[in-house]
Amino acid sequence: MTYKQEQLSEEKVFKDPVHRYVHVRDRVIWDLIATPEFQRLRRIKQLGTTNLTFHGAEHSRFNHSLGVYEIVRRIISVFEDRPHWNKEERLLCLCAALLHDLGHGPFSHSFEKVFKLDHEIFTQKIITGDTEINRVLEKVEKGFSQKVADVIAKTYQDKLVVSLISSQIDADRMDYLIRDAYFTGVSYGHFDMERIMRVMRPMEDQVVIKSTGMHAVEDYIMSRYQMYWQVYFHPVTRSAEVILSKILHRAKDLFEADDFTFKLEPTHFLSFFRGDVRLEEYLKLDESIVYYYFQAWQDEDDVILKDLCERFMNRRLFKYVEFNPNLQMKDWMELYTLFQQADINPEYYLVVDSSSDLPYDFYRPGEEEERLPIHLLMPDRSLKELSRHSDIVEAISGKKRTDHKLYFPKDRIEALTDQSLKKKIITILYGQGEVEDVR
Repeated sequence: MTYKQEQLSEEKVFKDPVHRYVHVRDRVIWDLIATPEFQRLRRIKQLGTTNLTFHGAEHSRFNHSLGVYEIVRRIISVFEDRPHWNKEERLLCLCAALLHDLGHGPFSHSFEKVFKLDHEIFTQKIITGDTEINRVLEKVEKGFSQKVADVIAKTYQDKLVVSLISSQIDADRMDYLIRDAYFTGVSYGHFDMERIMRVMRPMEDQVVIKSTGMHAVEDYIMSRYQMYWQVYFHPVTRSAEVILSKILHRAKDLFEADDFTFKLEPTHFLSFFRGDVRLEEYLKLDESIVYYYFQAWQDEDDVILKDLCERFMNRRLFKYVEFNPNLQMKDWMELYTLFQQADINPEYYLVVDSSSDLPYDFYRPGEEEERLPIHLLMPDRSLKELSRHSDIVEAISGKKRTDHKLYFPKDRIEALTDQSLKKKIITILYGQGEVEDVR
């Protein structure tokens, strides 16, 4: 028996609050889970700063990755012996599902924005680079690691395999919606995942849904819509992300300044500050390390870095008001000047943050990010695009929603002794709507 075919002497299971059990029988999967690169995901939270809003959101990328693997394993069991399904792709699908988030860094997307990184590129580097992950994959067959990387990059020749991991209804989204809903304690993200898995069918280049399962898919899409606006884009979470980003920007600016010396040299951040991040350095940085620096930077001599770190560590977040950058840029420019007069550096303390989401889209050829639509398999074996058959999905299809907030330290403004200046700032802020309290 080859390594590719090798099975464990007995099935291993992980207890899971979402799927009850995650089942592992393949030696390759078991060995991948044991690698340092995969174990690192235990130290990366799935939802970044969301635990400052929903205190239960402490789950990790490790949890989620196992969950995506388990969903794909179950889908494949439904696909067995069906037309268009190539059994030879089974292990590739399982490995890609397990490893799809391998390249996430601490605080994920916030961290990526500051240092202009892409977690998918780092995922591919970990899979194809000098790592334990790569050595396990190459034992399957020469070039197998590149196949896994290609699936994650969405360039693999078998688009059916890609669609299991990355599409508008894939194992990744299904797991994170239900898992994030469970750990945040909200009810929005729940849908009948078992039903969806049972009505999935393999076609030549994508997974389609039996028309009898349409209502379960409608529920899934609405759950996704609600989770984005009630959890992922929650303004309190965004406030924490704003402060996190400003801490990293300030630390980078101080590193580049000639007249500042850190009491605690930011060794783990040096390559990130220089914009030349090697893979081994990337893998050494996790959220426990970042928290250590944030804790230590509260004792640095720079007042801005100290204040921002203290705010983040002790959850003294910025307040916010609704803000429309298309209509209120004059207000923002006036506030910028007033903040400077008040000695509140607007580069770090006056921040416009925007969020947008497209809950479902039909196919638009030639767009930068082409979204393959969800197709229903009708009783006559024809395919029908979901929004053409579902009034609910049609109502939100192609409709991009964007939300803007203006964040600022309300406590600093209230502490101003110049009453005239204070009144001007508050008048502009309150003129845009009631200031929301961050709790």
